[in-house]
Amino acid sequence: MIFYGLSSFCCASCAGKARQRRPAVAVAMKRNLRPRASDAGFTLLELIISMTLLVLIIVLMLAALGLGSRSVAAGEKKIEDQERFRSVISIIGAQVESHAPLTYQEEGRSKYYFRGDRKTLRFATNYSIWGGQRGYVIADYKIETGNPGREIFTASESVPGLEGHRDIRFLDASSIAFEYFLKDQADPQGKWVEAVADGDTIPDRIMIHLTQGAKKLSLVFPVRVGGKIVAVQGGAPSVAAGAQPALPRPMQR
Repeated sequence: MIFYGLSSFCCASCAGKARQRRPAVAVAMKRNLRPRASDAGFTLLELIISMTLLVLIIVLMLAALGLGSRSVAAGEKKIEDQERFRSVISIIGAQVESHAPLTYQEEGRSKYYFRGDRKTLRFATNYSIWGGQRGYVIADYKIETGNPGREIFTASESVPGLEGHRDIRFLDASSIAFEYFLKDQADPQGKWVEAVADGDTIPDRIMIHLTQGAKKLSLVFPVRVGGKIVAVQGGAPSVAAGAQPALPRPMQR
């Protein structure tokens, strides 16, 4: 009897403790079911900020790539322009140094092919732009107006006695002009002039003035063969005393 009573008391005590534990367990389970702050996803504001930063980074990267490509293109163009300028100066030097004092008849007089002013230059040479040293050609240099504030330096070649010519564009600059140095018995010191157009004289030197923006450059090219045609007794033309002999170089093939 006493044992039964003790058993009933123990069961009732255990049941009471179990009822007391159930609310605590339920509360703990509810807490575990709630999402933690660290486990929560991005909010809409955070997503918008992230997308904005990503777009900004992409825009900055594209701008940097564009600036780099433009810098590379500008550098390549500058190198190309420098190489072209050196090639043009080399061609002009070769043609002027290979100048040949060829003449033609006009009204019973011998005249040089050489003509020149500030914007045009014409002379005979043994050096061709396209063929090298393969015969005599007539070179014509012209300075023409291009875009506003720009002038274009072009050259053409023709063969004496034949029709047709070939043209090439040398370069362009803000300003281009020719000058000529003349020296004779009347003026042994010589002087620079803007034109040689009489057909009787070949200058000692030719100067080309180039202006590119704020930069100014003057290049002097010596003329190897030159002088002045004078009439002598008997009507045969001759070179003035003190001038270089007006004899063309042998043609090289």
